[in-house]
Amino acid sequence: MFHWPKHKRLAISLTFDDARPSQVDTGLDLLNEYNVHATFYAVPNNLKKRLKQWQSLAEAGHEIGNHTVNHPCSINFPFCRENGLEDYTLDRIEQEITECNRLLHSLCGVTPETFAYPCGNTFIGRGINTQSYVPIVARHFLAGRGFPSEWHNVPEVCDLAQLNGRSFDQLPFEIILPWIEQTRQEKGWLILAGHDIGFDDQRQMVQVNTLRDLIEYALNPANGVWLDTVANVARHLKAVQKEINNEH
Repeated sequence: MFHWPKHKRLAISLTFDDARPSQVDTGLDLLNEYNVHATFYAVPNNLKKRLKQWQSLAEAGHEIGNHTVNHPCSINFPFCRENGLEDYTLDRIEQEITECNRLLHSLCGVTPETFAYPCGNTFIGRGINTQSYVPIVARHFLAGRGFPSEWHNVPEVCDLAQLNGRSFDQLPFEIILPWIEQTRQEKGWLILAGHDIGFDDQRQMVQVNTLRDLIEYALNPANGVWLDTVANVARHLKAVQKEINNEH
């Protein structure tokens, strides 16, 4: 039977997309206050707005992951009318992903180990010519995170290249707590995905009080939570899944 390390009963990863300024302006001090590490999926141009802070974030042990150069999503999103995945090719999305890796290494000295699909979209093309770019992500990264999902990840069987990520923008901790309890029942992995960090009631804002409550809950030994980056948890699960496959 599957067991988490050190008698933990579930894993939680905190992830934030786009490299928005509030993540380092507001979130970084809070995370460092508790000495916990989160995963930040970065669009390189956004890093330049607070580059020294992002470099400090990486040095502090937080994970910086790949979120592509141009954040391409479905053409149905207004901001992607000129950059829609429906008009991409597999070669184009792969080149953009590898270029993002190069830029992130140049800016922050990191080699991204995990990826987050912009808008959670995993396809390129249209109709009968639609193709998944999940295999590209699987080839280049330890793990890929989807968004928004409705469930946690089951360690023995989850596909590391397309992990579930549940949105926690705007939500109070009281809404998230039942998700944690569900995850614990299956010894699962709950990946929470957010955007800005702050106090305003914006559509894509993780509330500071929610984040603080989550961290304090996870750090209470009685709750049995392994709180860590996507890369660290995925690395453990990759070894577990390899061992299970070898046994069969």
